[in-house]
This record gives sequence, structure tokens and C-alpha cells, in this order.
Amino acid sequence: MSPVTASSNARRISRGFAGAFLLAAIWELSVRGFNLPAYVLPSVSSILAGMFADAGKLAAAARFTAAEALTGYLLGCVIGIAVAVAVSMVPRTRSSVMSVATAINSVPVVAYSPLVLLWFGIGMTSKIVMVAVAVSFTVFLSTVAGLDRVDRKSIDLVRSFGAGRMAVLWRLRLPTALPLIIAGMRVSTVRSVIVAIVTEMLGAYGGLGWVIYQAVLQIDFVQVWAAIIVASAISLCFFGVISFIEQRYIFWR
Repeated sequence: MSPVTASSNARRISRGFAGAFLLAAIWELSVRGFNLPAYVLPSVSSILAGMFADAGKLAAAARFTAAEALTGYLLGCVIGIAVAVAVSMVPRTRSSVMSVATAINSVPVVAYSPLVLLWFGIGMTSKIVMVAVAVSFTVFLSTVAGLDRVDRKSIDLVRSFGAGRMAVLWRLRLPTALPLIIAGMRVSTVRSVIVAIVTEMLGAYGGLGWVIYQAVLQIDFVQVWAAIIVASAISLCFFGVISFIEQRYIFWR
């Protein structure tokens, strides 16, 4: 990474922290100034105090949710990329595969949660499956779009030197598609955490979604917001890791 890029990233991160601090200050002052009850909006200080008091519980739930989201995310990326490559290699299957994928994803992925919970139980497996389904479609579409970006003349040129279909894929199509592939993967990071949490709220042994559901039943709105903030932190870290990989390794974008 060049010094200019590192300096730009440092400024972006500092602006992000400054924006978060400003938002927290406005939030705290608004709650105190308007004397809002906790069920409407708890103060930032009370949320932080609740996070500190329940640090062990929230940390365990965060690890549970992060493991589900990460495993499902990786599985979904592999499935999405593999299916897109297969469609690219066998163009005749494109219309049928796209039709099935679009039909499956025309329904909000959360609507499949009851069925997935019934098939795979309320353990981690059902959440991993749900995340994989949600991520695979996004990555599949971005990969197909990336593979289609290759200029036909470039393919003909490479083939004129004796390159076969796999060589064209490995040396030309995938490098060209990588910027769009990583973009789809970056977008899917937040989606993976959201789907994991929502599925946990419908049935789970642990995780941030389970904590939120239990807190709502107990009318503990401070803990609800504490779990939401922890989930947001996981999503931001996840998003940041993929963005770093994109900037560090996709240097030809």
C-alpha cells in the first residue's frame, strides 16, 4: 500500500471516529434534553454501562454470531463464485440457472427461516445455511457481471496463442472479474450479519439475535441497544477487512 493510500485511509478512519463521536454526543444530549424514556431511546451512557455490566454475555453472543456469519459468508462466496464460473464455462445453462436463482431470491431470505430451522434445527447449522443462501446470490450476480466484462477481442487474442478455456478463465476472465467479485463480497458482509441475527431471533441457543429476543421479552431496552451496537461493530469490522483486502490486493481495479 502506497503512503498516499495509507494517509487517505487514516484520514477516512479518523473522520469515521469523529462522526461516530458526534453522533453519540447528539444522541446523549437529545435523550437528556428531551427526557426520553428508555423504551423510546436510552442514553448512550446507559447503553455503555449496560455493555460493561453484561460484557461476558455479549462477548459470548458476539463470538457465536460472528462464527455463524463468517462460516456462512465463506460458504456462500464459494457457492456463488463456483456457480458463476460454471455458467460462464457452459453458457447454455445460464438462462435456467439465472431463472432458478432469481426465483429463490425473489422472496426475502428471512421467509425461508422457518423451513430452514425445521430442516436443520435451531443450532448453528441453520444460521450458516441462511447466511450462505443470502450471500451466494449477491456474489453470484457480481461474479457473472465481472466475467462478462472481458472484451471478446482479448479472448480471441489469448486463444490465438493456444490458450484453452481454463487458461482463458484463469489468466483473463477471473483477473478482470475480481474487482466486481470483491465488491459483491464487500456488500455481502453486512448482509451476512443481519441474516444471522434475524434467524437467531426466530430460534437459537445463543448469539446476539437470541440476546435481543430475550431482552425484548424482559423489556430490557438497554440490553437490546447494547446488542445492536455490538452487532454493528462486528459488521463494520467485517466490512473493513474485506475493504482492506480489496485495496491491498486488487491493485488493477
